[in-house]
Amino acid sequence: MRLLATLPWSPLFKALLDGIGSVLAWIYGIVGNYGVSIIILTILIRVVLLPLGVKQIKSMQAMQAIQPKVKEIQKKYKTNKTKAQEETMKLYRESGVNPLGGCLPLLLQFPILISMYAVIRPPQVIPEPLTGPVTAYQIHNNHLPVHSDLFRNVVSHQGTDFLLLNLQCSAALAGSSVPLKDTAGNPIRPGLELKIGDETVGTSQAALDCGSGLPVKIPYFVMLILMVGTTFYQQRQMTKASPAGAQSAQQQAILKFMPVMFGIFGFTFPAGLVVYWTTSNLWQIGQQAALLRAGHIGPDALERRRQEIANKPAKSGGMFSSMIARAEAERRRRSDPPTGGSTPARGGSSAKGTPRGGSGSKPSGSKGGGGSKGGSAARGQNAKGRPPQRPKPKKPGGGTTDGS
Repeated sequence: MRLLATLPWSPLFKALLDGIGSVLAWIYGIVGNYGVSIIILTILIRVVLLPLGVKQIKSMQAMQAIQPKVKEIQKKYKTNKTKAQEETMKLYRESGVNPLGGCLPLLLQFPILISMYAVIRPPQVIPEPLTGPVTAYQIHNNHLPVHSDLFRNVVSHQGTDFLLLNLQCSAALAGSSVPLKDTAGNPIRPGLELKIGDETVGTSQAALDCGSGLPVKIPYFVMLILMVGTTFYQQRQMTKASPAGAQSAQQQAILKFMPVMFGIFGFTFPAGLVVYWTTSNLWQIGQQAALLRAGHIGPDALERRRQEIANKPAKSGGMFSSMIARAEAERRRRSDPPTGGSTPARGGSSAKGTPRGGSGSKPSGSKGGGGSKGGSAARGQNAKGRPPQRPKPKKPGGGTTDGS
């Protein structure tokens, strides 16, 4: 979060965090349960991102539709990777397929994930004064409305339970009392004022209660397994809806790696974030099931997409197509040999820019017709660039003047 604060677009990101925090606090004020509030907020976010989600699925299917042609290109140019890449980019342009179309909507969900983490985690506190005995703490990086019920409960670490989980705790910390530290890394002293500016909003606590004993850990690991399982299932759902060989090796590797990666993250993240991601996975599973039932995705839809790509003319517009066209033009410009001035013509006319000569010289009686100095120089040099030697005069008897 400190790194994000140094970026130029940090004010926009902070506005996103404050907006999500305000909506979450508003929902909590109505339902009064932290976990239910996170679930409702997740559904609202997915409804807003629904067009991007549908676009992501269609882009992935468009990529699957042209995979057979991509494999043919790779097989044909397996010894020339540069040519294979050029032909693949050309295929993307002609088919109107953006290879990043399936990734961008997914990447746009990560700012939401980071925002939820910033809102759900326990608040950070800065000691006052920075040197000497601490008399109070300033709350840092808060994104909840100060006068909301949710803010008071989050600051006091109360009222954040859901299904035997403390949503501020993680699976890694479950079953223990976690000492809290300030931004300087020192243990927080209990009973001191918590402030935002000059306003006192609560009192500090020294530890976060995440239960005690092994049984307390069970709900956290159940939720973590549910998150990993739903991540795996939604990806398998799309894989089964695609024909064999439609996905590239890179896509298959990513699909296998992502559940493991999210499982590692979920082990250390607050349980509230695991609830958010699990709810988001369940929404995605239901969305894909509805699209499969309606025939918008699946083998039949994939075959229709292939027919559309085969029948429609090549696209020349679009940002990605123009990027490919510019890249190919630049490659041709660099690979083609440079074209300099014109080569001097046979017959005496010199190249443009040749001094003291040219096509307007007077004709001479020599063979070739180019009697100017420039014309003679243009074609009268040997391979080493030196002028030809004059023939030695012959004696009347047939020999040369040197006696040969």
